[in-house]
Parts: sequence; C-alpha cells; structure tokens
Amino acid sequence: MSKLLVIALLLLPLINHGKNLATAWDDQDFLTHCPPFQCSQRGPEIRFPIFLESSNTSSSSECGSAISSIRLACSGQDTILVHPVFGPYNVSAIDYSRSSMKIIQPVDPCPLLQQKLIVSTSSSSPQVDVANHEGMGISYIRTFLWRSFATLVCCSTEFLPGADVSIAVPVSCLSNATHFLYLVDSDEDMSVLPLDCRVVPVSHGRTIPIPFYDGPPPYVNRAGPSFKESAEIILSFAETTVYWDGDYDCGQCELHGRRCAFSSQTNETFCMPDPHGSRIKVIAATSSVAAFVVLLLTVATALYLSLKTRYNEEIHLKVEMFLKTYGTSKPTRYTFSEVKKITRRFKEKVGQGGFGSVYKGELPNRVPVAVKVLETSTGEGEVFINEVATIGLIHHANIVRLLGFCSEGMRRALIYEFMPNESLEKYIFSHDSDNFQHLLVPNKLLDIALGIARGMEYLHQGCNQRILHFDIKPHNILLDYNFNPKISDFGLAKLCARDQSIITLTAARGTMGYIAPELYSRNFGGISYKSDVYSFGMLVLEMVSGRRNSDPSIEIQNEVYLPEWIYEKVINGQELVLTSETTQEEKEKLRHLAIVSLWCIQWNPRNRPSMTKVVNMLTGRLHNLQMPPKPFVSSGNQQMP
Repeated sequence: MSKLLVIALLLLPLINHGKNLATAWDDQDFLTHCPPFQCSQRGPEIRFPIFLESSNTSSSSECGSAISSIRLACSGQDTILVHPVFGPYNVSAIDYSRSSMKIIQPVDPCPLLQQKLIVSTSSSSPQVDVANHEGMGISYIRTFLWRSFATLVCCSTEFLPGADVSIAVPVSCLSNATHFLYLVDSDEDMSVLPLDCRVVPVSHGRTIPIPFYDGPPPYVNRAGPSFKESAEIILSFAETTVYWDGDYDCGQCELHGRRCAFSSQTNETFCMPDPHGSRIKVIAATSSVAAFVVLLLTVATALYLSLKTRYNEEIHLKVEMFLKTYGTSKPTRYTFSEVKKITRRFKEKVGQGGFGSVYKGELPNRVPVAVKVLETSTGEGEVFINEVATIGLIHHANIVRLLGFCSEGMRRALIYEFMPNESLEKYIFSHDSDNFQHLLVPNKLLDIALGIARGMEYLHQGCNQRILHFDIKPHNILLDYNFNPKISDFGLAKLCARDQSIITLTAARGTMGYIAPELYSRNFGGISYKSDVYSFGMLVLEMVSGRRNSDPSIEIQNEVYLPEWIYEKVINGQELVLTSETTQEEKEKLRHLAIVSLWCIQWNPRNRPSMTKVVNMLTGRLHNLQMPPKPFVSSGNQQMP
C-alpha cells in the first residue's frame, strides 16, 4: 500500500504538468537531432532559427531549416555571415532574446562589390525592377534577415536626393567624376530619378539585400530607420547590430529566458526550457522528489565523466591506430616526461600558434628544437595526425622538418627543427626599417619567394599524395640561419590524390586575407591546389610592399586595396619602393615578383598558374612575363553602362 502511495505522489505533479512533459519529449528529440554549434570555443552559439551552411543539421527539415532563411558559416575559428553582394561579415555575438546579431566587415568590401558589377550596355529600363525578394511569396519561410532590397543605379551627373528617403547618397568607392552610383529602394519608381540614370545589375541578381537595423516588427513600438538611413548604415561597413524578423511566439519565448525550437511532427515552433537547468525546476516543484533530483544529477555527472573518458579514449585509439599504420622508421616518438626534459619543463616560450604554444628545447645530442604542445581542445586529433601524416614522411629544403612527436593519453606534442630567425612576418611587417630594407633586399625577397614556391611545388606534385596546405601566410614561413624559407604549420592541411582536380570541404579554412574566393563561395570555382596558389600570391604582394593586405588598425574606408595599389604601380611603370638606394636591377626584381603574384591572385582559379609554372616564372626573365589581367574591377577604370 505504501508503495502505491509513493507512486501516486510521484505521478501527481506529472499529471498536472502533462503539457510540459509532452513538450519534454519534443525537447529531447530536438536537442538530439539539432544540437547547437560553435565555430570556436569563444564564438557565438548557432541554433534555431539560425543554421550553419555546411552542417548536416542545416539541411534537415526536422530542425526547421525550411522555415528560416538565415545561414552562417565557419572560417577557421571565425563565424561568418555571407552577404550576397558585400561578401563575408564576422559575427561576434548573437542575442536570441532580441533577435539580433553583431557584425563587422573584416576587409574592405569594395573590391568584391566591384567584382560583382555586371557591365551591360543594353539595360535601360524606365522603372526599377521589382526583385524576387528572399522569402516573399513563399508562405512557409517565416524568419528573414533582410528588411528591404536596394537597386544599384548609375547616373552620369551627381544630384542630391534631398528629403527623398528612398534614395541613398552616392556609393563613394564605386563613384568617380563621370559616374555616380546610388542605392535606390527597389520598389521605387524610376521617374523620381534624373533621365540619365540606369540600373546596374550585380552578379547575384538585380537587387542588394538590406538588413533590419531597428529590431524586427512586431518587437518594436516605434518607426524604424528609413530606407535611406538603413542603406547608409550598411555602406559605412562599420560594426553594427542587425536583426531578424521571425515567429512572434518564438521571440516571446526567447525573451522570457526559454528556447525556441521546432517540432517536425506538428510543423510548428514550440517553447522549451533552457537545457542548462530550467527542466530541473519542473522536477523540483515538490519536495517529495528532491532526493530523486540529487540522484539524477549524480548519475548525469557520472555519465558525463564516463562519456568524456570514453570520448578521450576513442581519440587516443584513433591516434594510436594511425601511428601503428604510420610506422616507426621516421620521426622519433618521445614520452611526455622526455618532452619536459627537452624543454626544461617548458621554460622558454618562443611563440603561440593557432593550435598550441611553442617552446624552445634541446635534444640529448644538443640539437636545438622547437616543441609545439597541442591544446587538448584542438579537434579530435586531426591537427596532430595532419602534421605527422604530411611532413613526417617528407624531406625538402623548404619544408620544416619534423624530428619527433609525443602522444601520451590526451597530451600531444610535435618536435621540429629550430628556426632561429623566427617567421617571415617578423621582418616584412617590422616597424624597424633596417629589418626590411637591409636584411630583406629585393634579391633576398626573390630567393625567399622562390624557396616557398619550390616547397609548395613539392607538396602539390612531388609526393605520392598531393598535400594542400590551406594556410600559407607570412606567420607560417620560418627562416633558418641563412634566411632560407621553410613552410610550417600543417594543421589545416588536406591530403588528396594527385589526379584529383577538385576537393570538397565542409567549411572554409585558412586565415582571413589569404583565403581564396572559392573557399567562400563555389560561384568562383572549385576548391583545388589553386587555392594555395592564391594564398602564395597574397603573401608575395605583402613581401613586395611591406604592407598587410588587410590592416585592422586602419579604417576600412580609408584603406587602399593592396592588389589594386600594386597593379596600378606596375601598369603605370611606377616604383614599388621609394628609396634612392634601390638600384635599377633591384627595381626590376620587385616588378618581377609583383607580376608573378598578380597572376597568382586571379579570382578565377583556372587563370592562376600551377606552382611549377610559378617556379619557372620566378626563375625566368622579366621581359618574358606577360602582364596579367586585373584580379579585381577598378572603380576608376571600369566602363560603366
């Protein structure tokens, strides 16, 4: 009888909260099949109604992807929102309670916008076309990021829009003395504009999406900014907060500290408790089940620790199986205690890489080494396996040599030959002019570029499998005692067959500024070894100029796009280095490097040379080189419609 009484007491609160329990089953299913995701440990959480472009979750109708049009992507550890016209924005924060996200453009978008302009001599319409806007006319999409759409209009004379809120001021980076480009509300009649104005299409379509800047209706009780104000905000390319317009009940749910989710059975959104503790409040509503809550937490903790241990064991087994297949004939395997002796208990830290800290050490035979200790949170052993699998079996004068490694439980380290002159980045961006002008004279710059090119040629063509690096940049080019370059840091590398022309990646990888356009959008072409060629070209442009291709310390609107700056110098026969000490031969060396690098950064991968061709171009004569086409569309020289 007493057992029946206990069961009745336990069932009483469950009956009273029957609706909540029914939802709990939905909660469990949703969290299992549609878990949140982060591009990095400090990145914003991506969850319904926002989806990750490359994940399996985003393509599943069970997770509600059919009713939301908001997609983000990962680029390394950065969270990216790709605007169809202005390119990638970094997303630094997402506030689901306010339906907002904070975004900023990482590089000058003007070159990308110039590239998207479609030159047309036949488009002259008396009225701006009404675009097939995202989601409009499609009843099942309920969540939007774009509030309105703008049409790009080119006028031969400048005019002031005045009080007209449907026309934004001229786009400064696209306008010049003979052509003035305006953003006009796509629903506006063309008759409000001067007769010499015509529509300029962009490559994705006729219109440019403009996001919400005032909070989506119905969450605001005031009139938002006009089209003109919204257009001027997006053209400022400064950090700003944008909002999405979605399901009202969904917004109210997030506003009250709960989570909005999607039920594939009812095809509707529903509100579920925060998985970090709100569900416990339902169970703890009566003191009669307090002991059960404690027991549940204890079991959950034990289960978590058990799963974590099992997860770590699986990673360890994965690494050990790789090392068993890899063999023991190449780099030496060390224990972690031996690594501590080599580094004198990690006494001298010489650097910080993307995947761990680097310490100076010394082997028992007195050979100096650099020891990279990998962070435990770095993937599922991929960085370690990538490094050992790629450079552990190869030897080349321009690739850093892996001397040993350690894999002991979850502690892993890589031991490389020591590079006393550190990275190329230290010299080409140095504030000390002696470093750049005296140590890295034009002849030495050509030698360094040629060494890097030969190392990359070996990775692409000289191994049994083609090795794609995907992170060529000055920081990953180390210099030995004689300033000979060596390619390092293969944590993002990918192996593929030598006859495989196109590869597939789940997300963009690399460092902003050196990533080829096709890694952001497949519209530019397929991903291949030509993506490494683009990174090499950007690196050489920085070597020639001593400037970064994107400098966060400079205001974006005042920064000159580096490839455009160099192209104009080369095409006009101007000197790239303004010093009286530079000889004519050295000036030709710099021009030689600049022309080769401009070939390497062509937007179309098919127009870029292979690294074998790059080596031939660098060792050949300057007068044999043809001037490459523009790798961008210049606002000053473009023939407008």
